[in-house]
Amino acid sequence: MWAGILTDVPYDYALQSIHQHYASSTWPILPADIATRWAATVRDRMLRDVDPAPAVDPDDATAYRTALAAHRRAVATGQQPPVEHEALTSGPAAASVERRMAELGSYMPPSVAAALRPQRPVRAERERTIRAGLPDPLAVACPVETCRAYPGRPCTRPGHGGARHTLTAGAHPSRTEAATTAMKPAPAGAWPTTNGDAA
Repeated sequence: MWAGILTDVPYDYALQSIHQHYASSTWPILPADIATRWAATVRDRMLRDVDPAPAVDPDDATAYRTALAAHRRAVATGQQPPVEHEALTSGPAAASVERRMAELGSYMPPSVAAALRPQRPVRAERERTIRAGLPDPLAVACPVETCRAYPGRPCTRPGHGGARHTLTAGAHPSRTEAATTAMKPAPAGAWPTTNGDAA
């Protein structure tokens, strides 16, 4: 039964997983535990691999596909490390800025985005705020009871007849405060609050 379930799992990996399991647990290990751990390991490796172009004639489709499959198989099984893009750095805050910019998403060349900035003032302002290292209010939900705007959506206020009006002066002040708090790292030794978030 074990052999059938762990057909795709290398023997050494399965043995290492068993050792790691019993080093911290007294519960019996099941083959599904090893198979699940192996699947997560393979997924992590493949997500980090950039799939470099094989060193074969690209016009030879069969050889190209064969080399590409061999590379992926070697990475998946741990015979070869993933080929990753090197990260660019530009200072201590680069990682934070890149993470926050990634949350905004990008699907067009920078030149096109620059040309569209006048037509997308809200997004342009968010990008300017993030690049300046300031809190981005739209990155968090609005805590104002009469607003409750989702992340990414502008703040609104109630109008006549159930209508909603977008705030022209930006976000509610309490939303900006919430974004400022979210930017600050948790103090060392802080106890987690609800849902495991740092205080």
